[in-house]
Amino acid sequence: MRTTPLSGRRRMITLIAPAVLLGAFLASPAQATPGAAADAAATRATALSEKLGTGATAGAYYDSATGSMVVTVTTAAAAAKVRAIGAVAKLVRNSGADLDAAMDTVEAAAAPGTSWATDTVANQVVVTVDSTVTGAKLAALRAAVAATRGAARLEQVDGTVSPLIAGGEAIYGGSYRCSLGFNVKSGSTYYFITAGHCADVATTWYSNSAKTTLLGTNYDYSFPGDDYGVVQYTNSSVAHPSSVYTYSGSQTISSIGSAYVGESVSRSGSTTGVHTGSVTALDARVYYAGDGIVRGLIKTDVCAESGDSGGSLYSGSIALGITSGGSGDCDSGGITYFQPVDEVADLFGLTLP
Repeated sequence: MRTTPLSGRRRMITLIAPAVLLGAFLASPAQATPGAAADAAATRATALSEKLGTGATAGAYYDSATGSMVVTVTTAAAAAKVRAIGAVAKLVRNSGADLDAAMDTVEAAAAPGTSWATDTVANQVVVTVDSTVTGAKLAALRAAVAATRGAARLEQVDGTVSPLIAGGEAIYGGSYRCSLGFNVKSGSTYYFITAGHCADVATTWYSNSAKTTLLGTNYDYSFPGDDYGVVQYTNSSVAHPSSVYTYSGSQTISSIGSAYVGESVSRSGSTTGVHTGSVTALDARVYYAGDGIVRGLIKTDVCAESGDSGGSLYSGSIALGITSGGSGDCDSGGITYFQPVDEVADLFGLTLP
């Protein structure tokens, strides 16, 4: 697997099967989700984890087998506080501080084609290298993992990790196709969010490949570091609903939220349509070859392919992320990373239409 960024402000990237999403949200068919009760429990568990601090916990996750929120702890006192909110306390070896240090140790040795994220369930940092990481680069990563004394593990995968330009309901810019993620607004001005690596290769976006129906122009974007693009609608005749296209209908999007490990999610894209899976890690980092490191991503086991970049990640009616990049495909499965949409909304003061 080769890790590759989707787009950046200063660089062009090689995009396969250009495509971008329209001013409509992508949505997925009905999916099994933990539901409102689990979301509320996740909010309480996350808040407690933040209060406990990285010395006493290494994060929380949803256990679908038991239907419970689990909070990892390193002390008996922390465990008592977890049980007091109705969550399950799991004693672990590595604290959040230990895992943060392991993340930094790995980053110092990272090469293009590498991604790394905290596996909260396993209480380790998972370092994934694709087929391009070999020789001295692979040896350096092995040494870095060994230096964490069990706080990290190394996994090798076939193929390459790359940006996925295309997705959702297609949008077109330059010679590329990407996907629209979510429609948003600030006051009476309307925008849509897509991938930053898409905004890096085009400034004006259309809803059709012939480029006769204008959508809008770039307002701002960031890549690498982050991977988001904010496009301002300039065509007042184009609708911008708060919904995601499901290819058989649409899913209303009523709120913007934060993902949690174990959450059931859907992704919609113009190349592969709607696919489902779960969140496997937060704050993931990916070293895209030729572009640099993108941090703070949502890692999932949902598949995606070239052309799905910029598309929507959501759970029911909650907007969660924007498709950044990944490896694998929707025949054999894969790993896909997403830019958290709440970060973008907070940064620019955006809300749903």
